[in-house]
Amino acid sequence: MGTFITIDTEYSDLKQVASAYLIEEEGHGIVVETNTTHAIPKILSVMDNQNVSPSNLDYIIVTHVHLDHAGGAWALLESCPNAVLLAHPKTAKHLIDPSLLIKSATAVYGKENFQKLYGEIKPIPKERVRVMEDGEFLDWKGHSFEFIYTKGHANHHFCIYDKKINGVFTGDSFGISYPHLENGKSFIFPTTTPTDFDAKEAIHSIDLILGTGASVCYLTHFGVIQNLKQCAEDLKIGLHLCQNAILELKQVPKENRLSFMEKQVELMIKNLANRNAVILTEKDWSLLRLDVNLNAQGLVYAFERNENK
Repeated sequence: MGTFITIDTEYSDLKQVASAYLIEEEGHGIVVETNTTHAIPKILSVMDNQNVSPSNLDYIIVTHVHLDHAGGAWALLESCPNAVLLAHPKTAKHLIDPSLLIKSATAVYGKENFQKLYGEIKPIPKERVRVMEDGEFLDWKGHSFEFIYTKGHANHHFCIYDKKINGVFTGDSFGISYPHLENGKSFIFPTTTPTDFDAKEAIHSIDLILGTGASVCYLTHFGVIQNLKQCAEDLKIGLHLCQNAILELKQVPKENRLSFMEKQVELMIKNLANRNAVILTEKDWSLLRLDVNLNAQGLVYAFERNENK
């Protein structure tokens, strides 16, 4: 029996905000999610502690191309000469040539903040990338991984169901749940970051994840969760609130849209916290502030994209 490790990648120097996962069998390994270039030394250190040498890392899997999930993939591949990257076709395209990815992320975060968050990003040689199709399986050392396309958060997103551990690596398709809120309770809420959020598809993706029959989900933000049916109900409530907020933007002047939507996202998060008897402190809100802003940006973008069709 191998080992399974949740790795705190300490994204933006914060604990328990973003995770990667190491699956080890017979001295070989798979890493799911890489976070940013800054996280790669941490991942390599955990591999070393579990006696997985860089030459024995067989696969790196990223759920989608957003840089808090895939920004460090090139650096981990450079360190692990035999590893192959498994990715959605649209993700693979942008990791092989990251120029547009870097440009769009810089536009969202600003040049200085981009460098602080993500560091350097280099192209990945296409011969080291394997595209995984919807419904495709990978058998590896007793594990059977099924790749399931899950639009909604992003149209280049997939989840991975591991039959052996009866769990799904969900990326951002099953929301965010921070385990270290001030009052010792956690709750879950959807993530709607730019640029191709679609609430209807996001709800469908939740159903696809539940349809696997998994008993646990492995979130990128953050860690292992159970009680999936209750979590799915909360996520759908949050997504319906986001849909309603998008409709309300029709009455809001363009210059006020972002601030209006930030207030709506705050209300959505408060609603889901209250459903789970979670009282959010000022310290909690300081952690959630970036999520509020990015989620609001994604919802405004979704409205304006549809408005211009």
